[in-house]
Amino acid sequence: MLATGLAIVPPASAADGLLSQGRPAFASSSEGGAFPASAAFDGNPGTRWASAQSDPQWIQVDLGAAATISRVALTWEGAYARAFKIQTSPDASAWTDVYSTTTGSGGTQTLNVSGAGRYVRMSGTARGTGYGYSLWEFQVFGTANGQPTLPPTSPPPSEPATHHEFQANCSVTANRPDDPIVFPGLPGASHMHTFVGNTTTNAASTLNSLLAGGTSCTNHHDKSAYWFPSFYKGSQLIEPVGPQVIYYKSGILDYSKVRTFPQGMRFVVGSPNATLAEFRDSPGAVEGFECGDLSRLYDLPSACPAGSQVNVRFQAPSCWDGVHLDSADHKSHLAYPVNGECTVSHPVPVPMLEFKIAFPASGDLSQARLASGRGYSWHYDFFNAWTPAILQALVTHCINGGLQCNPRGYDLYKPYRGAALTENYELP
Repeated sequence: MLATGLAIVPPASAADGLLSQGRPAFASSSEGGAFPASAAFDGNPGTRWASAQSDPQWIQVDLGAAATISRVALTWEGAYARAFKIQTSPDASAWTDVYSTTTGSGGTQTLNVSGAGRYVRMSGTARGTGYGYSLWEFQVFGTANGQPTLPPTSPPPSEPATHHEFQANCSVTANRPDDPIVFPGLPGASHMHTFVGNTTTNAASTLNSLLAGGTSCTNHHDKSAYWFPSFYKGSQLIEPVGPQVIYYKSGILDYSKVRTFPQGMRFVVGSPNATLAEFRDSPGAVEGFECGDLSRLYDLPSACPAGSQVNVRFQAPSCWDGVHLDSADHKSHLAYPVNGECTVSHPVPVPMLEFKIAFPASGDLSQARLASGRGYSWHYDFFNAWTPAILQALVTHCINGGLQCNPRGYDLYKPYRGAALTENYELP
């Protein structure tokens, strides 16, 4: 479908510059890997963003700095919005309407608006066709109130990217027989879980309750809940000590395409009912258990050197269907990449989580177990409650930028690349 009735967008004056081109973008969904949100901001009239065929949908851009917005130009493909809003926000959380219509007709719309913010969003509530929403270009004009702070989304050609990740470091907050994803609202219905991250997580947790809670993570903007089966040595509960490492990585080859999780996304990785073969042969990389010189074990070790600890690592799927925040089995809205790429059914690449949990257990471990059973019953849960703008900055700088970052987005080995966040974990 080709758009009709295209209008010529007048050139911007020096005081009314194009602010959005090439800036980081994200959308509520994508029709497929060929139609990402970034295509609406690349300055190429032959590429486009296309959403899933449902209402509502949105697409937003991070201008990199606060700006005064004076004009928005939308070049619709045939799949246009009949009812939509243009919104601005300082933090990608609280939004202000600067334009609204219920009689959109597609084509190219040049909208004079008056607003301010770092983020600009088109929020569609009613489609004009039976298809989704699709934009060839989404241009935001205005005056920046400072230099954009986000770095380039990919490393210089002369600098090979050996990593594309950042860490969340979060300590234990509780041990409870709860699981707000699998058994929501049913306290005591689960085997014992050890929780890190959000300090309020229990069986009744919702996105709103998590956002209102505290966190044990070093980055106070990460109020996500992370949990896994508790570790026992005989009848003794063994808690991880200190901040545990949750890696956020690229699970696909083209790390520049990874996008953030939407708030409220939740999923389970692995299964308490898995067999050893199912755990070992998972589509994601399985580091399994390790201690001392032992590594890549698919069950708990029977003994570890004195003073060592049992580590476990297991990678999550990293391709999202672009629509659902959860699914009936808490898994099928995500999938593992195939040959390093996301497939048509799950087209949106999101960060690949890899829990690295350390249990301070050594010596004779013949009686060691997980609350869910044998070592190969290892699994974990994630409920996203990040501040969106902070997570976006870390994904853009560290994953898209090909860096190996700490929790504030700083690569110790490439200090000249700067950091995504200040020392107080705020946007620059």
